[in-house]
Parts: sequence; C-alpha cells; structure tokens
Amino acid sequence: MWIVFWITVAVAVFFDLFILTKRNKALTLQQSFKIVCFWVVLALAFGGLIYIVFGQEKALEYLTGYIVEYTLSVDNMFVFLMIFSYFSIPKENQPKILLYGILGAIVLRFIFVFTGIQLINSFSWIIYIFGIILIYTAAKMIFSEEKEADLEKNMAYRFVKKLLPLKSDSNTDKFFIEENLKIYATPMFAAVVVVEASDIIFAIDSIPAVLSISRDTFVVYTSNIFAIVGLRALYFLLSELASKFKFLKTGVAVILFFVGIKMLCANFYHISTFFSLGIVVLTLFSSIVLSVLNERTQKNKGV
Repeated sequence: MWIVFWITVAVAVFFDLFILTKRNKALTLQQSFKIVCFWVVLALAFGGLIYIVFGQEKALEYLTGYIVEYTLSVDNMFVFLMIFSYFSIPKENQPKILLYGILGAIVLRFIFVFTGIQLINSFSWIIYIFGIILIYTAAKMIFSEEKEADLEKNMAYRFVKKLLPLKSDSNTDKFFIEENLKIYATPMFAAVVVVEASDIIFAIDSIPAVLSISRDTFVVYTSNIFAIVGLRALYFLLSELASKFKFLKTGVAVILFFVGIKMLCANFYHISTFFSLGIVVLTLFSSIVLSVLNERTQKNKGV
C-alpha cells in the first residue's frame, strides 16, 4: 500500500503541475475549483482502497484524519495570503512558492508523524501534552483578538535578513539576484522561508490532531499528505472567497478543542472514530453554513 500511495501521489502531482496547470501560473476561480475537486475525489478514492484492504475502521480513521487535516489546511491558507501580501508577491509568482512549500511540507510531515508516533509509543504521558497544546490553540483562536501578524518579528524572516542582504524587488520570480558582484535574497526567497517555518508551526497543531484519531503510521501520514498536496489550487480558490468564511476559524477551533479533549480522555474513555467523524463533519458544515448565511445577511443590509 505504501508503493500504491507514492505512485498515486507522484502521478497526481505531475498531472496537477504539468497537465491541469502550468507550474508558474496563477489559477482562476473556475480552474481552482476543478483541481480542488480532483484532489478531494482522489483522496476519497484512496480511502475506498483502504476500506477494501484494511477494513471499515481504518477507512474511517483515514477519512476523519483527512477531513481534520484539510480543515486545518484551509485555515493555514489565510496565513499564506497574509505572507504574500506582506512581501508584495505578484499572483503569477505565488504558485512557485506554494510548490516549494508543499514539497517541504511533505518532508516535514513525514518527520513529524513518525516522531509523534514514536513519542506516544515510548512515553504514553506525552499524549496529555498534545491534548493541552490543542486545547490551548483552540482557546487562543476563539478568544484572542484578530490582528495582523508582524512579520518583522518573525524569527525565520529575521534569520533571512541576517543571512543575506534582502532586495525589495518584488517583481522578480528568482530567489536570489546578483548586483555588483554581491548576492541578494529576494522577497520570493524570504516568503518561501516564512512559509516553510509556518508549516512547522502548523504541524504542531495538525499532527497531534490526527494522532488523536489514529496511531497507524500509514493512516496518519497518507491522510496528511492527501490534505496538503492539492493546496496550491485550494489557496487560489480561497484567495477569491476568503471574505465569505467568517466563521471558519471558529469551526477549526471547535475541532481542535474536541480532538484535544479526545486525547486527554484517551487512556480513560474511548471516543469512537465514527463519532469523531460526525463531530468534525458537523462542525465544518455548520461553520460554512453560518458563514454563507452571514454573508447573505450583510448583503441584504447593504454592508
């Protein structure tokens, strides 16, 4: 199944990059929607294969993990919007950064998944640490005021500025440029570094979240990867629809809180995968419906 997984992902990524879209091309809303549908259908089809090979329980774990990770990825896309806006990255150059971000995420998630599972297997008490992290993150998302992040204070960005002088030319699609025999980093390079650093932070939430659903390495990793490989198209879809999902962050927070509680209760009370799937789907659906209704209400009021 590992071989089937890697072949499927490799062929699908090639199809995405070189057939459906060009590597460095901003997607239209219609193109983005079609490609997002392609990746979702492929992920669900792989879930069907897991059902055939491993049975219903593993398939449910995979599906729940996939939905949780995809929901968290949706929220992360809004952070990428902010990063690209800060560095003034033109829309036509953003796919290149997203590509490197996704490839980096595939490697990082591999490390985080295996490390997380080994830690839980070796130190059972660490599951409580993961649960507390998720609950803290959920509370922070709900109760902290929404404010623009200051990337000048971002450690990854400050590291880039110390490592190499930074040119403010945001029109180039190159990571480095040479002027007067001196090498300069560009906003493209700075954006890639910050995106990769952001994914490490995202993984601190997302890996414990999916580990609350399953401890099976194959299920955890494949659900993670299928949730992130199609994020280029998802980014361009959400960049057009960002203002319409006002309550999505609240929905993500509720999901994180639930899986945090599930982790804290894991050694005392088992919450079934089927019930977890229902909570996740219901929360996500409710946040989308409330967002759409709010958008219509605002339009009717002329806001």
